Amino acid sequence: MILTVTLNTALDITYRVRVLRPHASHRVSDVGERPGGKGVNVARVLAALGHEVTVTGFAGGPTGRVVRDLLRDADGVRDALVPIAGATRRTIAVVDEHSGDTTQLNEPGPAITPTEWSAFQDRYQELIGAASAVALCGSLPPGVPVGAYAGLIRTARAAGVPVLLDTSGEPLRRGVAARPDVVKPNADELAELTGSHEPVRATQDARRRGARAVVASLGPDGLLAATPEGRWRATPPGPVHGNPTGAGDSAVAGLLSGLVENLPWPDRLTRAVALSAATVLAPAAGEYDPHAYEDLRRKVSITAEVSAA
Repeated sequence: MILTVTLNTALDITYRVRVLRPHASHRVSDVGERPGGKGVNVARVLAALGHEVTVTGFAGGPTGRVVRDLLRDADGVRDALVPIAGATRRTIAVVDEHSGDTTQLNEPGPAITPTEWSAFQDRYQELIGAASAVALCGSLPPGVPVGAYAGLIRTARAAGVPVLLDTSGEPLRRGVAARPDVVKPNADELAELTGSHEPVRATQDARRRGARAVVASLGPDGLLAATPEGRWRATPPGPVHGNPTGAGDSAVAGLLSGLVENLPWPDRLTRAVALSAATVLAPAAGEYDPHAYEDLRRKVSITAEVSAA
């Protein structure tokens, strides 16, 4: 079982409009609702790849109930979310069908009480023993300690469970120091962590700070990986137009599934890039176009760089 942690779960709502214009009224051509938050998106892609997966984190209020109802309909995903008094946030994605651009509006998360945080830690401790790997994903809601991910990484390491961390800012900095197996920042998050805007130098620096492997998302330029086995660039065959929401989460699913399947790093990166691009072509985060994925997987370019020290 793969465990994904989403401390700031969400109800993802996607509106599609013909053309998005500022200061104008719009007719929405389609509305979609999905259980969301980065780790939930990761879980849904993992399940589509055939893995048994459990999601944990927090859910509360009317939106939390909708999230849990939708999760019950998600094949292969087990709900282990911890109930809270506050209301789960919503995220709104407005897709401009003419340009393909997406405008994202993210509500703040609910405040988590010390009692609720303690209940989550107990649930996590119960789940981690049965996990083959864990993904810690996304932002921290108010009330959760800034070093939360660092503590969860140490718990997983004590249980011998590999950890992938996908967050930003101070939670990322503290989490890297706890020595996760993989971190997956985007270029801006990596630069904020290391102070370097040169990706190769920055990935090396992030490894020196504690991460065993660093896989940096470079947007349309694919992924750059620095690992104990070597360094690689993985590049898609060309630009993909669509809704990019959740593309990074699909990359995490590709990396994590490759980890538990013991795939070589080039194969993990190929899967991650193809899934990411195929997600841009899907209507919502947590989904990917399977036909596009199979086609893209054959066309991803992998380039080995100088071996990592």
